[in-house]
Amino acid sequence: MSKLRILYVASEVDPFLSTTQVAEFVRKLPAAMQEKGMEIRILVPRFGLINERKNRLHEVVRLSGFTVPVGDDDKPVTIKVASLPAAKLQVYFIDNEDYFQRKTVFTDKEDKFYSDNDERAIFFCKGSLETVKKLGWSPDIVHCNDWMTALVPLYLKTTYKNDPMFKDAKVVFSVFDSSFSYKFDAGQLYEKVKLMDIEDSMLGSLRTADYEGFIKIGAEYADIVITSEEDVTEKFNAILDELPDKKIEFVPEQSIETYYNLYTELANA
Repeated sequence: MSKLRILYVASEVDPFLSTTQVAEFVRKLPAAMQEKGMEIRILVPRFGLINERKNRLHEVVRLSGFTVPVGDDDKPVTIKVASLPAAKLQVYFIDNEDYFQRKTVFTDKEDKFYSDNDERAIFFCKGSLETVKKLGWSPDIVHCNDWMTALVPLYLKTTYKNDPMFKDAKVVFSVFDSSFSYKFDAGQLYEKVKLMDIEDSMLGSLRTADYEGFIKIGAEYADIVITSEEDVTEKFNAILDELPDKKIEFVPEQSIETYYNLYTELANA
């Protein structure tokens, strides 16, 4: 039996950047799965806080140089890579000068939420899937982590559903208590999110154009929705009340066997 291939898509990973629980989760779980014989890749944004020299990031020229559409613009993508210390795990960083050269993550120095965080998420999600295609690495499981990755399930179940690289991939969506109060422009958001085979009718979960909208769209198109934060399970299930077939499963971060079984069962379903 060939190794199960798991792609982790996340907003951050320790030690390159660590501002939320996501970073530690995406450092520990992939390493544990690799120890159990699974083949792993990790994709994160190259936020400006990440020190390239200290972390030994270098550009992968053969993967860089393509563009992804965000609204009316085609945005260039640069791919950088580094190894997760002590784990021999490859981490790929999606970079773009307009979106990720800032020295803060989602808010400016005055703690004001960036109005283009929706575009940054859209760019990251689209860029991640195109990067995997360029890698020529077909994942069995795509495990998305946090709201910034919420459009990956949508794209995998629409635009990329017949792509040989992704056609059999199952999607896990992990939610974390990282809410924000900002509201984007819904009409503009719809247009920026769209790719081939995506109609307005498929984006109903995003209509609120806020944090809850991103969580809903991720949950709607994922195969399984999970959280490692038991105390927020009720909160997220309330967000998903319009999606009766989607309920948050609580899986403790330390339950490595549970994750292993979840991936294996999902891949063989």
